[in-house]
Amino acid sequence: MTLQRVKQQVRPVERTAYAVAAVLFLSGLVHLVVLVASGTTWEGPLSYRKAMTFGLSFGLTLATLAWATSFLTMRPRTRTVLLGLFTAVSVLEVTLVTMQVWRGVPSHFNFETGFDSTVSMMLALGGGVIIVTVLGFTVVALRASSGLAPSMLLALRAGLVVLIAALAVGAIMIADGVSLSRGGEPQLAYTTAGALKPVHFVAMHGILVLPAFAWLLRYTTWPEQRKTRLVWAAALGYAVLVAGTWLVFG
Repeated sequence: MTLQRVKQQVRPVERTAYAVAAVLFLSGLVHLVVLVASGTTWEGPLSYRKAMTFGLSFGLTLATLAWATSFLTMRPRTRTVLLGLFTAVSVLEVTLVTMQVWRGVPSHFNFETGFDSTVSMMLALGGGVIIVTVLGFTVVALRASSGLAPSMLLALRAGLVVLIAALAVGAIMIADGVSLSRGGEPQLAYTTAGALKPVHFVAMHGILVLPAFAWLLRYTTWPEQRKTRLVWAAALGYAVLVAGTWLVFG
């Protein structure tokens, strides 16, 4: 398949998502350079590390979601709304976090001023919108019954469910952090939320690992039934990995 053919098959909203994802990922790389060059700390809510991780994570997740959901059949308007919202919120989240890092103030759980409170609440609201969009894609995947190989459909469903789990962990982190911060314990808020980061990280990338595994299986000569069993095994293994990470760090 030629590059021109690939470009023709990419929908406009997906093309936009890929372009935005590249910019966000580049932003993360730039802040990695800034972090190393400045010699500042990797720890804490004021570190350039936060701008780096948000840029890299949202860039990778946005590109992954655009690619994975491209296999699903849905109404063009539904795809445009869901992926468009996810893209817009990804930009908002990375922009707000990066802005606060350069201002030298925490982005999350910061209610010191009216402006900082607004930023914190916008970040929380953005997280809610992300959950809604992923739930929308999950409903589409669960309702799909044809047009995809069973192994790929299973991988998409499992990957989206694991992504929802990651977002649920993120919601818990935000809820606990806001409660502690408003209760006068901002440092404890950052520590408590930080403890769940490994679980959040592992679960976030199931939407990449499982569909990518199913996609690679297409290049084997194995029967579809065997591919589906392998995807089942991979999905269960990934669930065990997420659960194990929760037991260790949660």
